Amino acid sequence: MDWKDHIVATPDTLVGKPRIKGTRISVELILDRLADGWTQEDILTSYPHITPEDIQAALAFVAEIYREEHFVAEGKAGA
Repeated sequence: MDWKDHIVATPDTLVGKPRIKGTRISVELILDRLADGWTQEDILTSYPHITPEDIQAALAFVAEIYREEHFVAEGKAGA
């Protein structure tokens, strides 16, 4: 799957945050829900206009960003 088919970022929507194409559901919101313990099914029930592929695309997008960025999260992740 190519996340680019599902994720867009435009300056006029959500201040340019990456989001699911055709929605105002940000990648950040999906990650926050998963971090809060929501399941994929919980997300799909609460946001029925997105698909399992959209959730997978959000995760693929973030994974690619982390592979490409060079940073140290000192103070964020315990050693």
